[in-house]
Amino acid sequence: MAASSAPTPLDNETLLARAAAWKREGRPVALATVISTWGSAPRPVGSMMAVDADSRMLGSVSGGCVETAVVQEALELMKDGRARTLEFGVSDEQAWDVGLACGGTIRVFVEPLEDGGE
Repeated sequence: MAASSAPTPLDNETLLARAAAWKREGRPVALATVISTWGSAPRPVGSMMAVDADSRMLGSVSGGCVETAVVQEALELMKDGRARTLEFGVSDEQAWDVGLACGGTIRVFVEPLEDGGE
C-alpha cells in the first residue's frame, strides 16, 4: 500500500455507516459536509468527514489546515451542541503564495450525528 499524507476519501454510504457505528459505541460524533465551492477546491460538494471526540477522522472535506480547522470546530460542537457553517478561502493573489494555481472558497456545514443517524 502506498503511503499518503492525506486522508482517504470514502464514499458517503460507507462513511455514514462507520460514523453510526462510532455513535452506537457511545462516542460523540460530528459530521462535516462540503456545501458549496467556488474556484479551486480539493473536494467536491457533498464530500463528508466524520470526527469523534478523540479527533479520529473518516473521510475528507479538503486537506491540510482546512481539515485541522474543521476538526477543531467539530470538537467545539461536541461541547456546545451547535451546528455551524464554516467558510475557508484564498484569493487568486494569495493562491501562489500558498502553492495553489488559483484561488477558491469552500463552505463546510458541521453538525452533530444524532442517534439513529444511519
